[in-house]
Amino acid sequence: MKLRVVGANLFVKLMSVYREKTTMFFTLAFPIILILVFGTIFMSQDNVNFHLAVQDLDQSKASKDSIEALEVNGKFKITRVDPAANPVQYVRDHGVTVVLVIPKGLEKSLQRRKFFNDYKASATVTYVYDPSSSSVGTKIDILNGVLAGVNQELAGIPPFIKSVKQSILARKYRFIEYFIPGIIALAVMTLSLFGTVNVNTELRQKGIIRKLSTTPITRIDWILSDILYQFILAVISTTAMLLVSYAVFAANLHINAWLPAFVLLNVFAFVGIGMILTRFAREAQSAAAAANAISFPMMFLSGSFFPIELMPGFLQTIAKMLPLYYVNEGLRAAMVFQDNLDALRNAAIIGVFASVVFILGILATKWEEGK
Repeated sequence: MKLRVVGANLFVKLMSVYREKTTMFFTLAFPIILILVFGTIFMSQDNVNFHLAVQDLDQSKASKDSIEALEVNGKFKITRVDPAANPVQYVRDHGVTVVLVIPKGLEKSLQRRKFFNDYKASATVTYVYDPSSSSVGTKIDILNGVLAGVNQELAGIPPFIKSVKQSILARKYRFIEYFIPGIIALAVMTLSLFGTVNVNTELRQKGIIRKLSTTPITRIDWILSDILYQFILAVISTTAMLLVSYAVFAANLHINAWLPAFVLLNVFAFVGIGMILTRFAREAQSAAAAANAISFPMMFLSGSFFPIELMPGFLQTIAKMLPLYYVNEGLRAAMVFQDNLDALRNAAIIGVFASVVFILGILATKWEEGK
């Protein structure tokens, strides 16, 4: 291995970045756009207020107290619906997802139960809803929980079982702080995989790789310079994402030695996969299609955008077979939970995978077969 040759080849690769607008976009702009878009959407996730239309047919103190409880405990923004309106037509005309109808006689039924011990007295609220809306289920679940508490409070019956929250974390984290490690892992994967595939297939098609065998650069020199090149791009991309996250969203993440370690392991793993792909996919189009076939499932199934607990069981099993899942989990363990043992476990798994595919990638890279 000749360090001078490695350095010269690395310098050429870095200089070519300025001429490749696509590379610059995926290195800096694309991951930052993802952070800004999703961070803005979920920035106030803990203070989300759902819009809820309420039709109060009782117009009593009890119904008024119930609506106030929905605003405070359920975090609903209440829109009053005229008691004379048709709630079904209101949903259709105004594009709302749920109208809560409080029935006439609510307060009278409550008084019969409270003062005369008439436990047969009751009132039934109605949910008039649009089943095509994805938020309906969430709203109704919140409504059921809040109305159960309101029902208990109005009836004057103290709860037998109470609840208290206890987090496993020392402090509360926001969505953006769980999201950033996943985007870092995703961005590094994309850079390493597509960077390797695009460059190697282009050089193979032009016959440059075969001609490299006649130059002083060895196969090891070439691969080492490529790893350093991809790692430098990954560091630049990660630094840019962290700076934007701290500046725009005031993110609070723990930056330690695990971050560069997982970035490096991520680079090794997907550069190795890229080298294997370019060994069997000789044309740039077919190699890019193969890279897409690998990256897209990992992008959406490995937990970069949302927890895998939201997936069906069989998809969770598939997710845990993907290397990017362990990079995501390792980065979150280090940057969010400060769990060094879990970070070490994930680093060991991705480290073994990276070693295997990188060795296979080296074996698959042959000068004499470039055309």
